[in-house]
Amino acid sequence: MLSRRQFCSAVATTAALGSAIQSVQADDKDPKTPRPDSVPEKFVVKLETSKGSILIAVERAWSPNGAARFYDAVKAGFYDDCRFFRVVPGFMVQWGINGDPKVQSKWRDAEIKDDVVPAKERASNTRGFITFAKSGKPHSRTTQLFINYGDNARLDADGFTPFGKVIEGMEVVDKIQSKYRERPNQGAIQAEGNAYLNENFPDLDFIKKATIVEAKK
Repeated sequence: MLSRRQFCSAVATTAALGSAIQSVQADDKDPKTPRPDSVPEKFVVKLETSKGSILIAVERAWSPNGAARFYDAVKAGFYDDCRFFRVVPGFMVQWGINGDPKVQSKWRDAEIKDDVVPAKERASNTRGFITFAKSGKPHSRTTQLFINYGDNARLDADGFTPFGKVIEGMEVVDKIQSKYRERPNQGAIQAEGNAYLNENFPDLDFIKKATIVEAKK
């Protein structure tokens, strides 16, 4: 898989990309139906978190609809101030419910189609790879994501298609607060947002800002 140096050598960073790819307020944009051909083939997202910075290299070929949804959501500022609400050591860390219930209500049912990717282009759910969460139903991905802590390749056959990998800051991912495990109630987060989490799980780590920092069309 790609190292940070290999990935960045393939990525052209241009001044024209500047303001066009900066995050804006999430409630300024409604969710879009992903159009993979409208997003870069490769791009890097920086997550500035309460524990430090994480760089994620995205490969559109691995999961075209997933990569497009991630790109659009980051540009819309959707992940800014999101809590890491489900952290299971050795398994995964999950986030992707917006802290503002009004914003979340717009994205909650914005499902995207599953990606069927040829085996030679497919990534696996192993350590450091990032994937959209989904229910047992087809085409049920929306905005929730997880980074794999360990080898979870068993998820591959169930339609969990990775679209990127942590290329810098995996030690930050490892330090994300895990004491609450799976206790935060997702229904309550959807309804009450960060107010519920701040009151009941005040030590959760969170994303301060997510930004696209490099891209190659």
